[in-house]
Amino acid sequence: EEWTKFTLALKQSKLWIVFPVFIILGLSHFLRALRWRLIMEPLGYRPSIANTYLAVLIGYLANLAIPRLGEVLKCTLLAKYERVPAEKIVGTIVAERAFDVISLGIVFLLALGLQFNVIEAGWNQLKSQTTAPMTNTNEGDWKMYLLIGVGIVLIALFFIIRKRIPSIIASVKNIISGIWEGVMSATKLKQHNLFFLYSFGIWFLYLLATYVGLHATAGTESSFATAISCLAYASIGMILTPGGIGAYAYFMAKVLELNGVDYTLGLANGTLQWFSQFLIVIVLGGVSLIILPIINKQAK
Repeated sequence: EEWTKFTLALKQSKLWIVFPVFIILGLSHFLRALRWRLIMEPLGYRPSIANTYLAVLIGYLANLAIPRLGEVLKCTLLAKYERVPAEKIVGTIVAERAFDVISLGIVFLLALGLQFNVIEAGWNQLKSQTTAPMTNTNEGDWKMYLLIGVGIVLIALFFIIRKRIPSIIASVKNIISGIWEGVMSATKLKQHNLFFLYSFGIWFLYLLATYVGLHATAGTESSFATAISCLAYASIGMILTPGGIGAYAYFMAKVLELNGVDYTLGLANGTLQWFSQFLIVIVLGGVSLIILPIINKQAK
């Protein structure tokens, strides 16, 4: 019965809403690329907007396969085509993600102010699920065997590379130094106001896409306040699983349920919104993967 309700909600959904969401999120990714360029400026690097934007899109595509792989890949691509040190721009990614964490915290504070009961109930549910006792009685043995296995591997690795340890340490120091320089670039921004404007624009577009997406299925149309709560918890879902698969729709459904929407309808809407984002990344990331080497070959 629930499956029938779920599939019916998807069949009767306004699929045309995918197109405005596509444009909104595509624009948010563009602002993210512009913001990334600002963080690189204090390091003395100013890559082209096209290469930066295409690298960001390819990074999102890579994240669907392996979480955080895209962060490294887009730095590698930009280092290849713009001749900038990869380890330094990895540091700028660390700084950017730190600011994103702060931004997500602000979104949660807004949601807390607008929907305190919903956020509190959602947090209690999340906490009860993550702190549930494990039923595996062999948990202690499993940890012991894992620890022994890791110890054996580390000892074997030490004997294999012991002659190269000084050069490895020097390389690691250089990498860490480059990353730290990239991180500190965020404290030397030349255009602070523009950086905050881009950051506000990115998260506002995320919120707008969520709000528009809530109107895609009948019965899930909601206010901006509900959209803020959905964005807050759905962002956690994007972190927990590769590309947010499963978790994004689940958190959306739970927030909508706390706002009086049937859970199955909320799950249908969350699934549709997740699929829209998945489709955007596949299309734009795939096109970027093809275009990036072509435009740089022509430029060369």
